[in-house]
Amino acid sequence: MEERGLRVAKNDKAFFSKISTTISRLLIPTKIGINGMLITIKRNSLLKNYEAYTNNTDKAKEEALQRKYEDTFILYLESIDKYVMDSIYKKVKNRTATTFEEDALSRYYIVTHLKETQYAEYKHRKQKYLLDLDYISLKNDDKQKVIARYNPFYISKMDGIFKGILKNYSIQLADKISENMIDKDSIYDSIFDTLEDYISNILPIKMELEGKEKYKDIYQEYDKFTAFLSGKLDAREQIEKRMYLLAMSRKLFTHSVPLAVAEGCYEKLIRETRHLIISSKVEKKKEVAYETLINLIEDYNVRVLSTKIYWEKPEEKELYKVFWDKYNSIDKESDEGKKQKEILFIKAELRHLDNNLQNKHIIKFYKDKLFEYNAIRRLKNSYSKGKKYIKV
Repeated sequence: MEERGLRVAKNDKAFFSKISTTISRLLIPTKIGINGMLITIKRNSLLKNYEAYTNNTDKAKEEALQRKYEDTFILYLESIDKYVMDSIYKKVKNRTATTFEEDALSRYYIVTHLKETQYAEYKHRKQKYLLDLDYISLKNDDKQKVIARYNPFYISKMDGIFKGILKNYSIQLADKISENMIDKDSIYDSIFDTLEDYISNILPIKMELEGKEKYKDIYQEYDKFTAFLSGKLDAREQIEKRMYLLAMSRKLFTHSVPLAVAEGCYEKLIRETRHLIISSKVEKKKEVAYETLINLIEDYNVRVLSTKIYWEKPEEKELYKVFWDKYNSIDKESDEGKKQKEILFIKAELRHLDNNLQNKHIIKFYKDKLFEYNAIRRLKNSYSKGKKYIKV
Protein backbone atom coordinates (compact mmCIF):
# COMPACT_ATOMS: atom_id res chain seq x y z
CA MET A 1 0.00 0.00 0.00
CA GLU A 2 2.82 2.38 0.94
CA GLU A 3 4.63 1.62 -2.33
CA ARG A 4 1.43 2.21 -4.30
CA GLY A 5 0.83 5.52 -2.46
CA LEU A 6 4.31 6.73 -3.41
CA ARG A 7 3.67 5.85 -7.05
CA VAL A 8 0.39 7.79 -7.05
CA ALA A 9 2.06 10.78 -5.36
CA LYS A 10 4.80 10.82 -7.99
CA ASN A 11 2.26 10.61 -10.80
CA ASP A 12 0.18 13.40 -9.24
CA LYS A 13 3.28 15.60 -8.96
CA ALA A 14 4.13 15.06 -12.63
CA PHE A 15 0.50 15.70 -13.57
CA PHE A 16 0.30 18.99 -11.64
CA SER A 17 3.70 20.06 -13.03
CA LYS A 18 2.37 19.57 -16.58
CA ILE A 19 -0.82 21.47 -15.71
CA SER A 20 1.25 24.32 -14.22
CA THR A 21 3.46 24.53 -17.34
CA THR A 22 0.42 24.49 -19.64
CA ILE A 23 -1.32 27.27 -17.67
CA SER A 24 1.92 29.29 -17.66
CA ARG A 25 2.14 28.99 -21.45
CA LEU A 26 -1.48 30.01 -21.82
CA LEU A 27 -0.97 33.07 -19.62
CA ILE A 28 2.16 34.30 -21.44
CA PRO A 29 0.21 35.91 -24.33
CA THR A 30 -2.01 37.65 -21.72
CA LYS A 31 1.09 38.93 -19.90
CA ILE A 32 2.52 40.19 -23.18
CA GLY A 33 -0.76 41.89 -24.01
CA ILE A 34 -1.03 43.58 -20.60
CA ASN A 35 2.60 44.69 -20.60
CA GLY A 36 2.30 45.85 -24.20
CA MET A 37 -0.71 48.03 -23.27
CA LEU A 38 1.14 49.45 -20.27
CA ILE A 39 4.15 50.34 -22.44
CA THR A 40 1.85 52.04 -24.97
CA ILE A 41 0.11 54.07 -22.22
CA LYS A 42 3.42 55.07 -20.61
CA ARG A 43 4.96 55.91 -24.00
CA ASN A 44 2.02 58.15 -24.99
CA SER A 45 2.19 59.93 -21.63
CA LEU A 46 5.95 60.38 -22.02
CA LEU A 47 5.71 61.82 -25.53
CA LYS A 48 2.95 64.21 -24.45
CA ASN A 49 5.11 65.51 -21.58
CA TYR A 50 8.25 65.62 -23.75
CA GLU A 51 6.48 67.74 -26.38
CA ALA A 52 5.02 70.02 -23.69
CA TYR A 53 8.50 70.51 -22.20
CA THR A 54 10.37 71.09 -25.49
CA ASN A 55 7.69 73.38 -26.98
CA ASN A 56 7.26 75.45 -23.81
CA THR A 57 8.16 79.15 -24.02
CA ASP A 58 7.09 80.12 -20.50
CA LYS A 59 10.11 80.21 -18.16
CA ALA A 60 7.88 79.99 -15.09
CA LYS A 61 6.55 76.57 -16.20
CA GLU A 62 9.88 75.13 -17.37
CA GLU A 63 10.96 73.45 -14.12
CA ALA A 64 7.57 71.82 -13.47
CA LEU A 65 7.30 70.57 -17.07
CA GLN A 66 10.84 69.16 -16.96
CA ARG A 67 10.15 67.32 -13.70
CA LYS A 68 6.91 65.87 -15.09
CA TYR A 69 8.69 64.75 -18.26
CA GLU A 70 11.51 63.10 -16.28
CA ASP A 71 9.03 61.32 -13.97
CA THR A 72 7.09 59.87 -16.91
CA PHE A 73 10.38 58.81 -18.53
CA ILE A 74 11.26 56.73 -15.45
CA LEU A 75 7.78 55.11 -15.44
CA TYR A 76 8.10 54.37 -19.17
CA LEU A 77 11.46 52.60 -18.69
CA GLU A 78 10.06 50.63 -15.75
CA SER A 79 7.20 49.37 -17.91
CA ILE A 80 9.68 48.08 -20.56
CA ASP A 81 11.84 46.50 -17.85
CA LYS A 82 8.75 44.76 -16.44
CA TYR A 83 7.95 43.48 -19.94
CA VAL A 84 11.42 41.90 -20.18
CA MET A 85 11.12 40.13 -16.81
CA ASP A 86 7.42 39.19 -16.95
CA SER A 87 7.11 38.20 -20.58
CA ILE A 88 10.39 37.66 -22.41
CA TYR A 89 12.08 35.87 -19.49
CA LYS A 90 9.13 33.47 -19.07
CA LYS A 91 8.88 32.80 -22.80
CA VAL A 92 12.59 31.94 -22.96
CA LYS A 93 12.24 29.75 -19.86
CA ASN A 94 9.26 27.91 -21.40
CA ARG A 95 11.03 27.64 -24.78
CA THR A 96 8.36 29.58 -26.64
CA ALA A 97 10.49 32.66 -27.35
CA THR A 98 11.43 33.91 -30.79
CA THR A 99 15.08 34.40 -31.81
CA PHE A 100 14.64 38.14 -31.27
CA GLU A 101 13.34 37.57 -27.73
CA GLU A 102 16.16 35.17 -26.88
CA ASP A 103 18.70 37.71 -28.13
CA ALA A 104 16.94 40.50 -26.19
CA LEU A 105 17.21 38.55 -22.92
CA SER A 106 20.84 37.69 -23.61
CA ARG A 107 21.66 41.37 -24.13
CA TYR A 108 19.69 42.25 -20.97
CA TYR A 109 21.99 40.03 -18.88
CA ILE A 110 25.10 41.47 -20.53
CA VAL A 111 23.96 44.97 -19.53
CA THR A 112 22.96 44.04 -15.96
CA HIS A 113 26.31 42.29 -15.49
CA LEU A 114 27.97 45.74 -15.71
CA LYS A 115 26.20 46.82 -12.51
CA GLU A 116 28.80 45.16 -10.28
CA THR A 117 31.92 46.45 -12.05
CA GLN A 118 31.01 49.61 -14.02
CA TYR A 119 27.94 51.19 -12.43
CA ALA A 120 28.23 54.50 -14.33
CA GLU A 121 28.30 52.68 -17.67
CA TYR A 122 25.51 50.33 -16.51
CA LYS A 123 23.09 53.24 -15.92
CA HIS A 124 23.56 54.54 -19.46
CA ARG A 125 23.62 51.09 -21.09
CA LYS A 126 20.42 50.00 -19.29
CA GLN A 127 18.51 53.04 -20.55
CA LYS A 128 19.89 52.54 -24.05
CA TYR A 129 18.91 48.86 -24.03
CA LEU A 130 15.30 49.55 -22.94
CA LEU A 131 14.84 52.39 -25.45
CA ASP A 132 16.29 50.27 -28.27
CA LEU A 133 14.01 47.37 -27.37
CA ASP A 134 10.85 49.47 -27.64
CA TYR A 135 12.08 51.26 -30.78
CA ILE A 136 12.80 47.95 -32.54
CA SER A 137 9.33 46.69 -31.51
CA LEU A 138 7.72 49.78 -33.05
CA LYS A 139 9.67 49.24 -36.28
CA ASN A 140 8.80 45.53 -36.37
CA ASP A 141 5.11 46.41 -35.96
CA ASP A 142 5.52 49.06 -38.71
CA LYS A 143 3.91 51.80 -36.59
CA GLN A 144 5.08 54.66 -38.79
CA LYS A 145 2.95 57.40 -37.20
CA VAL A 146 4.12 56.47 -33.71
CA ILE A 147 7.75 56.28 -34.90
CA ALA A 148 7.52 59.75 -36.50
CA ARG A 149 6.32 61.15 -33.17
CA TYR A 150 8.77 59.06 -31.15
CA ASN A 151 11.92 59.96 -33.14
CA PRO A 152 12.57 63.49 -31.73
CA PHE A 153 12.40 62.14 -28.15
CA TYR A 154 14.45 59.06 -29.04
CA ILE A 155 17.23 61.11 -30.67
CA SER A 156 17.31 63.60 -27.80
CA LYS A 157 17.69 60.84 -25.20
CA MET A 158 20.16 58.78 -27.22
CA ASP A 159 22.42 61.82 -27.72
CA GLY A 160 22.66 62.24 -23.96
CA ILE A 161 23.16 58.51 -23.34
CA PHE A 162 25.97 58.13 -25.89
CA LYS A 163 27.72 61.24 -24.58
CA GLY A 164 27.49 59.79 -21.08
CA ILE A 165 28.97 56.46 -22.17
CA LEU A 166 31.85 58.12 -24.03
CA LYS A 167 32.60 60.49 -21.13
CA ASN A 168 32.74 57.50 -18.80
CA TYR A 169 35.33 55.83 -21.06
CA SER A 170 37.38 59.05 -20.99
CA ILE A 171 37.33 58.98 -17.19
CA GLN A 172 38.38 55.32 -17.20
CA LEU A 173 41.35 56.17 -19.44
CA ALA A 174 42.37 59.01 -17.13
CA ASP A 175 42.33 56.54 -14.21
CA LYS A 176 44.55 54.10 -16.17
CA ILE A 177 47.40 56.53 -16.98
CA SER A 178 49.93 54.38 -15.12
CA GLU A 179 48.49 51.03 -16.23
CA ASN A 180 49.65 48.89 -19.16
CA MET A 181 48.71 49.52 -22.78
CA ILE A 182 46.57 46.37 -23.09
CA ASP A 183 44.04 47.64 -20.52
CA LYS A 184 43.84 51.01 -22.26
CA ASP A 185 43.49 49.42 -25.71
CA SER A 186 40.36 47.54 -24.59
CA ILE A 187 38.79 50.89 -23.62
CA TYR A 188 39.80 52.40 -26.97
CA ASP A 189 38.06 49.44 -28.66
CA SER A 190 34.92 50.17 -26.62
CA ILE A 191 35.05 53.81 -27.74
CA PHE A 192 35.27 52.74 -31.40
CA ASP A 193 32.37 50.29 -30.95
CA THR A 194 30.24 52.99 -29.29
CA LEU A 195 31.00 55.50 -32.05
CA GLU A 196 30.11 52.91 -34.69
CA ASP A 197 26.82 52.13 -32.94
CA TYR A 198 25.88 55.83 -32.83
CA ILE A 199 26.93 56.66 -36.39
CA SER A 200 25.29 53.50 -37.83
CA ASN A 201 21.98 53.68 -35.95
CA ILE A 202 21.37 57.15 -34.50
CA LEU A 203 23.00 59.57 -36.95
CA PRO A 204 20.87 58.48 -39.97
CA ILE A 205 17.69 59.27 -37.99
CA LYS A 206 19.13 62.68 -37.00
CA MET A 207 20.02 63.42 -40.62
CA GLU A 208 16.50 62.56 -41.70
CA LEU A 209 14.95 64.74 -39.00
CA GLU A 210 17.30 67.72 -39.16
CA GLY A 211 18.40 67.60 -42.80
CA LYS A 212 21.74 66.51 -44.27
CA GLU A 213 22.83 70.12 -44.77
CA LYS A 214 23.42 70.41 -41.02
CA TYR A 215 26.00 67.59 -41.27
CA LYS A 216 27.83 68.76 -44.38
CA ASP A 217 31.11 68.98 -42.38
CA ILE A 218 31.13 65.21 -41.85
CA TYR A 219 29.13 63.94 -44.80
CA GLN A 220 32.20 63.04 -46.86
CA GLU A 221 33.56 60.86 -44.02
CA TYR A 222 30.08 59.45 -43.35
CA ASP A 223 29.72 58.44 -47.01
CA LYS A 224 33.10 56.65 -46.90
CA PHE A 225 32.22 54.99 -43.59
CA THR A 226 28.95 53.53 -44.92
CA ALA A 227 30.92 51.75 -47.67
CA PHE A 228 32.38 49.53 -44.94
CA LEU A 229 29.02 48.43 -43.51
CA SER A 230 28.45 45.55 -45.93
CA GLY A 231 30.58 42.45 -46.26
CA LYS A 232 33.39 41.06 -44.15
CA LEU A 233 36.27 43.47 -43.50
CA ASP A 234 39.94 42.60 -43.34
CA ALA A 235 42.27 44.16 -40.73
CA ARG A 236 43.24 47.12 -42.91
CA GLU A 237 39.62 47.94 -43.81
CA GLN A 238 38.68 47.77 -40.14
CA ILE A 239 41.41 50.32 -39.35
CA GLU A 240 40.25 52.60 -42.18
CA LYS A 241 36.64 52.41 -41.02
CA ARG A 242 37.71 53.41 -37.52
CA MET A 243 39.68 56.32 -38.96
CA TYR A 244 36.46 57.73 -40.44
CA LEU A 245 34.66 57.16 -37.13
CA LEU A 246 37.31 59.19 -35.33
CA ALA A 247 37.18 61.94 -37.94
CA MET A 248 33.42 62.30 -37.42
CA SER A 249 33.75 62.14 -33.64
CA ARG A 250 35.80 65.38 -33.68
CA LYS A 251 32.62 67.14 -34.84
CA LEU A 252 29.91 65.05 -33.15
CA PHE A 253 31.50 64.42 -29.74
CA THR A 254 34.02 67.22 -29.24
CA HIS A 255 33.59 67.27 -25.45
CA SER A 256 32.67 63.63 -24.83
CA VAL A 257 35.78 62.41 -26.67
CA PRO A 258 38.39 64.96 -25.51
CA LEU A 259 41.50 65.72 -27.54
CA ALA A 260 43.71 63.54 -25.31
CA VAL A 261 41.38 60.55 -25.83
CA ALA A 262 41.19 61.11 -29.61
CA GLU A 263 44.99 61.30 -29.60
CA GLY A 264 45.19 57.89 -27.91
CA CYS A 265 42.68 56.42 -30.38
CA TYR A 266 44.72 57.64 -33.38
CA GLU A 267 47.96 56.35 -31.86
CA LYS A 268 46.37 52.93 -31.39
CA LEU A 269 45.33 52.82 -35.07
CA ILE A 270 48.80 53.93 -36.17
CA ARG A 271 50.43 51.18 -34.07
CA GLU A 272 48.08 48.60 -35.57
CA THR A 273 48.83 49.79 -39.12
CA ARG A 274 52.60 49.65 -38.52
CA HIS A 275 52.17 46.05 -37.36
CA LEU A 276 50.04 45.30 -40.43
CA ILE A 277 52.79 46.61 -42.73
CA ILE A 278 55.57 44.46 -41.23
CA SER A 279 53.36 41.34 -40.91
CA SER A 280 52.06 41.44 -44.50
CA LYS A 281 53.79 38.83 -46.68
CA VAL A 282 52.22 40.05 -49.93
CA GLU A 283 53.91 43.18 -51.28
CA LYS A 284 50.67 44.66 -52.65
CA LYS A 285 48.94 44.34 -49.27
CA LYS A 286 51.97 45.90 -47.60
CA GLU A 287 51.76 48.92 -49.91
CA VAL A 288 48.01 49.31 -49.39
CA ALA A 289 48.57 49.21 -45.61
CA TYR A 290 51.32 51.83 -46.00
CA GLU A 291 48.93 54.08 -47.95
CA THR A 292 46.42 53.73 -45.09
CA LEU A 293 49.16 54.67 -42.62
CA ILE A 294 49.99 57.87 -44.53
CA ASN A 295 46.28 58.83 -44.55
CA LEU A 296 46.05 58.08 -40.82
CA ILE A 297 49.10 60.18 -39.96
CA GLU A 298 47.75 63.10 -42.00
CA ASP A 299 44.32 62.82 -40.37
CA TYR A 300 45.94 62.63 -36.92
CA ASN A 301 47.99 65.78 -37.55
CA VAL A 302 45.22 67.82 -39.15
CA ARG A 303 42.41 66.90 -36.74
CA VAL A 304 44.29 66.48 -33.46
CA LEU A 305 47.91 67.63 -33.18
CA SER A 306 47.43 70.91 -35.09
CA THR A 307 44.71 71.90 -32.57
CA LYS A 308 46.64 70.73 -29.49
CA ILE A 309 47.29 73.54 -27.01
CA TYR A 310 48.89 71.82 -24.02
CA TRP A 311 52.14 69.90 -24.59
CA GLU A 312 53.90 68.12 -21.73
CA LYS A 313 57.33 69.05 -23.14
CA PRO A 314 57.82 72.57 -24.60
CA GLU A 315 60.52 71.28 -26.97
CA GLU A 316 57.98 68.90 -28.56
CA LYS A 317 55.70 71.86 -29.23
CA GLU A 318 58.53 73.75 -30.94
CA LEU A 319 59.44 70.71 -33.07
CA TYR A 320 55.82 70.33 -34.08
CA LYS A 321 55.60 73.98 -35.15
CA VAL A 322 58.50 73.38 -37.55
CA PHE A 323 56.81 70.20 -38.82
CA TRP A 324 53.46 71.98 -39.30
CA ASP A 325 55.03 74.87 -41.19
CA LYS A 326 56.73 72.41 -43.57
CA TYR A 327 53.46 70.50 -44.04
CA ASN A 328 51.55 73.68 -44.91
CA SER A 329 54.23 74.76 -47.42
CA ILE A 330 53.84 71.55 -49.46
CA ASP A 331 51.71 71.49 -52.63
CA LYS A 332 49.69 68.42 -51.66
CA GLU A 333 47.97 68.05 -55.04
CA SER A 334 51.12 67.53 -57.13
CA ASP A 335 52.99 64.22 -57.35
CA GLU A 336 56.15 65.83 -56.03
CA GLY A 337 54.18 67.38 -53.17
CA LYS A 338 52.70 63.99 -52.22
CA LYS A 339 56.21 62.51 -52.14
CA GLN A 340 57.49 65.37 -49.96
CA LYS A 341 54.53 64.87 -47.61
CA GLU A 342 55.35 61.18 -47.21
CA ILE A 343 59.01 61.98 -46.50
CA LEU A 344 57.95 64.52 -43.85
CA PHE A 345 55.62 61.97 -42.18
CA ILE A 346 58.18 59.14 -42.23
CA LYS A 347 60.91 61.32 -40.73
CA ALA A 348 58.49 62.39 -37.99
CA GLU A 349 57.66 58.72 -37.34
CA LEU A 350 61.36 57.84 -37.06
CA ARG A 351 61.90 60.63 -34.53
CA HIS A 352 59.18 59.22 -32.27
CA LEU A 353 60.06 55.51 -32.54
CA ASP A 354 62.52 54.01 -30.08
CA ASN A 355 65.33 52.22 -31.88
CA ASN A 356 64.74 48.88 -30.15
CA LEU A 357 64.19 45.26 -31.17
CA GLN A 358 60.41 45.70 -31.23
CA ASN A 359 60.55 48.54 -33.78
CA LYS A 360 63.48 47.40 -35.93
CA HIS A 361 61.34 46.02 -38.79
CA ILE A 362 59.17 49.12 -39.21
CA ILE A 363 62.24 51.38 -38.89
CA LYS A 364 63.93 49.43 -41.70
CA PHE A 365 60.75 49.73 -43.80
CA TYR A 366 60.67 53.51 -43.26
CA LYS A 367 64.36 53.90 -44.16
CA ASP A 368 63.89 51.83 -47.30
CA LYS A 369 61.08 54.22 -48.27
CA LEU A 370 63.29 57.25 -47.66
CA PHE A 371 66.06 55.67 -49.76
CA GLU A 372 63.53 54.99 -52.53
CA TYR A 373 62.62 58.70 -52.49
CA ASN A 374 66.31 59.66 -52.45
CA ALA A 375 65.86 61.32 -49.03
CA ILE A 376 68.75 59.32 -47.52
CA ARG A 377 71.79 57.46 -48.86
CA ARG A 378 72.64 53.85 -48.14
CA LEU A 379 76.28 52.95 -47.51
CA LYS A 380 77.96 49.61 -46.94
CA ASN A 381 78.92 49.00 -43.33
CA SER A 382 82.41 47.45 -43.23
CA TYR A 383 82.18 46.53 -39.55
CA SER A 384 78.96 44.54 -39.55
CA LYS A 385 76.56 42.86 -41.91
CA GLY A 386 73.87 44.93 -43.50
CA LYS A 387 73.75 48.54 -44.64
CA LYS A 388 74.00 51.89 -42.96
CA TYR A 389 71.71 54.82 -43.75
CA ILE A 390 72.79 58.47 -43.66
CA LYS A 391 71.02 61.72 -44.50
CA VAL A 392 71.46 63.12 -47.97
